[in-house]
Amino acid sequence: RNMSSAGPEGRKKMRECDGLIDSLVYYIQGAIADHEPNDKATENCVCILHNLSYQLEIELPESYAQGIYMQRRNTPNNDKTPGCFGTRSRKVKEKQQDTPLPEEKSNPKGVESLWHSTLIRIYLSLIAKSTRNYTQEASLGALQNLTAGTGPMPFAVARTVVQKANGLPSIRSMLHASHPAVKKTAVSLLRNLSRNTSLQSDIAREVLPDLVSVLPESAPGSDIACETAASICYTLYNLTQSSSHNARLLLSADGLPKIIAISMNDSNMFSKASRAASVLLYSLWSHTDLHNAYKK
Repeated sequence: RNMSSAGPEGRKKMRECDGLIDSLVYYIQGAIADHEPNDKATENCVCILHNLSYQLEIELPESYAQGIYMQRRNTPNNDKTPGCFGTRSRKVKEKQQDTPLPEEKSNPKGVESLWHSTLIRIYLSLIAKSTRNYTQEASLGALQNLTAGTGPMPFAVARTVVQKANGLPSIRSMLHASHPAVKKTAVSLLRNLSRNTSLQSDIAREVLPDLVSVLPESAPGSDIACETAASICYTLYNLTQSSSHNARLLLSADGLPKIIAISMNDSNMFSKASRAASVLLYSLWSHTDLHNAYKK
């Protein structure tokens, strides 16, 4: 667990170690099957996998990048799209949201397991069943890592979490966790998921009222609370930017007074939360059909 947080070279060596990732996954599967999701060894295994999934898209071996690129090159009307790793273009990002990964292997080995649907479902199971904060946080954090990029892999993982594995209810419950770091990581994961336009209606329907409910009534005090509030505002921004329906949902959940209060933070006008709330307010005002409702 300590070695897995030693930086890019350490992660690379551990990902390449024959049988290591497979053994960690095997152990966690056994712990879940035996109804023992709270033991220390399971926590350690999940924390290692969390660390090994960090910057995975960027650090993947060229052979994997090439395999995904070849798949994309055969996709109609996509001839001019550049390679999928390292790019941050908005047009590329929009196209990649609809680009599938190469067909998933039924028996993944090594690094392939890190983004496989089997492990995604394991993380969601641990989020739902474990009562150990570090295990919950590491499971959420691994999913956050896997959905953090702009290539086809993060969007495929996001679709698996939301649509194939029905992961939103488990993630939503973590928004109400008493442990601040667990809540913060759950919000960061939802922020990543909400970037995928094809999933926004599902996410808004399932978790938008909960996101509003955990927003503070005024400017948050601690750094972690400030970061969490900022992430919630940016998630709401993603969900409402192109959807008047979702903006109305935010309004009916009594989100507007909270967002206004956070944006008007007098103690530090340049805080992350204050800026994020101001960006969200500016975006909400672009829905002209809601102006009368806002004024009321």
